[in-house]
Amino acid sequence: QVQLVESGGGLVQPGGSLRLSCATSGTILNNRAMGWSRNWYRQAPGKERELVAAISSTGNINYLESVKGRFTISGDNAKNTVYLQMNSLKPEDTAVYFCNWRSLYFRDYDYWGQGTQVTVSS
Repeated sequence: QVQLVESGGGLVQPGGSLRLSCATSGTILNNRAMGWSRNWYRQAPGKERELVAAISSTGNINYLESVKGRFTISGDNAKNTVYLQMNSLKPEDTAVYFCNWRSLYFRDYDYWGQGTQVTVSS
């Protein structure tokens, strides 16, 4: 099992910044054979959940096109924590942001945090 706890959400004005954190715990995190992808998703009211940024144990990093150049995903493996630095925030970034951990090689290992609200408004 993997437990994920997000923090860092809140209300920010357009053009502002926030940093989300996702603290991860669980014994399988130490199993390198699992491989992993640590992901940030978001879901706005009335919209489908979308992948915002992803970082994997193979070194791949990917971003949603609309956040490229503004958001940065990073990880601290010693702390088992993944971050999402969000700059130049726009009202359309308003959503609940979810942290996700999944194994690259075993489909059943797929875990989610509870979500944190990000609101961009003046």
